[in-house]
Amino acid sequence: MKAAEDFGPWLARQLRNAGKSQTELAEEVEVTRAAVSAWIVGRSVPRDDTIRRIAGVLNTDLETIHTRAADAQLRVPVTWYHRPAHADGGREYGNAAAFAFEADVSVLAREATQNSLDARFDPAEPVRVRYTLHELTGEALARFREAIDWEHLLPHYEALTADGGKHSKVSRTIAAGLRDMYQHDRLVLLRVDDYNATGLTGGDYEDGLFAAVVRRQLDSNKRDAGAGGSYGLGKATLWATSRLGLVLINSTLSVPHEGRTERRLVGRLDLPWREVDGRACAGPAWFGRPDPTTESADVVRSWWADEETVEKLLLTRDSAAPGTSFLIVGAHDVASLLPVGDTADEEESGEDDDSVHRMHARLVDALGRNFWAAMTGGGEQKPHLEASVRTYRNGEVLIEEEHVDPALVQPSRTRALRAFLDGTTVERLTDLSQVALATVQLNVPLHGGRTHGGVPHQAVVLVTGAEDADGKKNRLVSMRGNRMTVKDSEVRNLPIGTNPFQAILLTGRAAGPAAPGAEEAEEFLRASEPPEHNKWGQTEELRLSYSPSAHRRIANLTTAANNAVRELVAVPKAKRHSGGEANIAGRLKVGGAKKRKTSTKSSAMPELDNVDALVDETGAWSVTVDLRVPAGMDTDRPVTPVAKFDVRSGPRPAAPWKELVAISGCQIVDGAVQVSPGSRKAVFRGVTDVSRHPVRAQLTGLVVELRSGKGEQA
Repeated sequence: MKAAEDFGPWLARQLRNAGKSQTELAEEVEVTRAAVSAWIVGRSVPRDDTIRRIAGVLNTDLETIHTRAADAQLRVPVTWYHRPAHADGGREYGNAAAFAFEADVSVLAREATQNSLDARFDPAEPVRVRYTLHELTGEALARFREAIDWEHLLPHYEALTADGGKHSKVSRTIAAGLRDMYQHDRLVLLRVDDYNATGLTGGDYEDGLFAAVVRRQLDSNKRDAGAGGSYGLGKATLWATSRLGLVLINSTLSVPHEGRTERRLVGRLDLPWREVDGRACAGPAWFGRPDPTTESADVVRSWWADEETVEKLLLTRDSAAPGTSFLIVGAHDVASLLPVGDTADEEESGEDDDSVHRMHARLVDALGRNFWAAMTGGGEQKPHLEASVRTYRNGEVLIEEEHVDPALVQPSRTRALRAFLDGTTVERLTDLSQVALATVQLNVPLHGGRTHGGVPHQAVVLVTGAEDADGKKNRLVSMRGNRMTVKDSEVRNLPIGTNPFQAILLTGRAAGPAAPGAEEAEEFLRASEPPEHNKWGQTEELRLSYSPSAHRRIANLTTAANNAVRELVAVPKAKRHSGGEANIAGRLKVGGAKKRKTSTKSSAMPELDNVDALVDETGAWSVTVDLRVPAGMDTDRPVTPVAKFDVRSGPRPAAPWKELVAISGCQIVDGAVQVSPGSRKAVFRGVTDVSRHPVRAQLTGLVVELRSGKGEQA
């Protein structure tokens, strides 16, 4: 059993809850005012007979006073407080911050998980984040509605939807949420738990994490330059994901407040202006205990709940580790338009675009895509993050808990980052499983509009061979200290001989604890991120804090990083084939017909100028070829492109074309390329017939040759 809260802080809170002064307590239990003061500050404790009188005054029992695991004022009801409308008649028809993001569970996962990373308590251990989808129907739904005092909320929802929700976008969303709940007798909850996080510390109204999240807008309360968030907008995704604008919160604090740490509960409702029973309400409402310390008797504040209440609100946490649980009531996902499973099955089951199956899959995907790096450890560093998703229906497991494994969702990039953390990188790739490292410099500008000088920061570029599970290839992913993916861009203008790869740019603290200028880079790049934190570029904060031209230094960093990638992936000249064949994308060779002794222009052949090749989603080779046409070449003589698989020994197996398509400067006639008269350049595309491949394209290379005449297709 946990140690009881100290008597003094506990008693002081009970007096505030009961609206009593120390003098009034002294009179009612027949002691001096000085004796009560001594109890409060901890200099002494009351005798047993005095404790019995205190229990009578507080209307509680002796066990509650001795254990001090709950407040004495349990009989004080938890209720809803709706902020009164502005006295000047002003109205808000929704929280503007909520419109900064789509009601998309992928966006929610990115923003909420970023906030959990920023709130990591013990930096030596990962913060553990779990997303729980819970679909309620029937009796389970009825019990939950009773726990949140639904009958009190219903008139407010009805006032907003009386005209079918036509008055505002928020009203239309609420109307859709109510229809879904009543017509299908179901309600989807989405709970976000984090552990090894700070929890919502601080008072209900004073500066602190609790007030920033629950009471205020545009207050991020993040002072660390390495924090991912900076606008105070990310928390709005919690309410934006609720069709009912309702989020319940249970926080375990890393720093005691009022002498306690566990089961600090509160609810917040974000609605537009409305009028209910002749009373106009401004918008937000809070679920809590009446606060006797405020001027208005209606105002409520957070309260320390008992375990039974927490269980009824479906907010029971797994452990006493600090952190917070956010329960989104009426969760929906406007981006879930395509079914994850069989469409017919879902239609028969009555599931719509809020299917918990789809939402589960999208949450897993978003966590892996945005936070694979934060979930990667190596050397002496543990991962920053552990993440999982699970799904329930009426308390029963519907989808088992799925732990996101970065090595499965991003194998190449995870391998690269782990090699960096382990110190096993190389200077040049000699094998696609290796990880090559280079450094590039970011010249961080000085504050205050100074355009000259700066702090040099050494960022890190990592490159390794790509794998099919990575998704798109030849990409550069950029991040800073919290290791959340900020930019994901294609590396263009790659040299001939480039193997498929994945690259990473590590900046700020992510570049390592010894990286010069890491702190300055964190602050600078954080200021360059928009609210979505999905790129680095010009922002108002960057312009005001640094200079109007400061964003150019980011452009220079991007250019330097892309150049470093090109250098690392280029095939050394000594490894390229001479003569009429060259290595393209590591697995493609091109060649021409053997040169004849005659040198007449009319017998000249087109020359292969550039070739782009990839293995498409069907497993076929897709090749785009640029031909350079010599002056005076006889364009009446066609040339036939021939594709063969590249093997180490023996004859090369044929790779017949499924299609040849002329793009410019030519036409395709009977499987041959006919250069248009007067053209100095011709471009065509060929796709091999995967049904006639003797071996998988991913396991070998391809040779493309040009032959004179028609009908020489191998």
